[in-house]
Amino acid sequence: MPSDTFMLYKLMILYILSRVDFPLSNAQLTSFILEKEYTNYFNIQRAISELLDDEFIAVKTIRNSSLYLITDSGNETLLFFDNLISSGIKEDIEEYLAENKYELKEEVSTPADYSHVKKGEFSVRLSVIERGTHIIDLTLSVPTEEEAVIMCNKWSEKSSDIYSFLMSSLLN
Repeated sequence: MPSDTFMLYKLMILYILSRVDFPLSNAQLTSFILEKEYTNYFNIQRAISELLDDEFIAVKTIRNSSLYLITDSGNETLLFFDNLISSGIKEDIEEYLAENKYELKEEVSTPADYSHVKKGEFSVRLSVIERGTHIIDLTLSVPTEEEAVIMCNKWSEKSSDIYSFLMSSLLN
């Protein structure tokens, strides 16, 4: 594969991340590129790995999911090489983001994670993040890993009801 083709994959990832104001998961990044059949999964993973090594993107890991953000040096690089991304690819990306932005953001705006504290105790951390600000950051202790997993799995579905309940209970 020519190096300029591989560079295009990296620029596409930077472009996608520059067009959203929230982190995207590995699955979200790869789904667009695979859906449009620009390249295969392995090339995308290699591109992501190299972008991380070069510090053009940053990663944070939440419950086995890696969330990617573009860094300042990634934005600078994108500005410099932006002209190498065709207008057709940019239009595809913009269209994909316009159609999926709510779903993409919804997935990453309610992170839920747990950790083992000691025997018989798991710490579950549940958050709601809106425009980069934690509007809920809740940590609960539960006795079993099974309960921790259940809470994490239900969090994105139940978080708005819980937020509403907390606000009305605490303000009334």
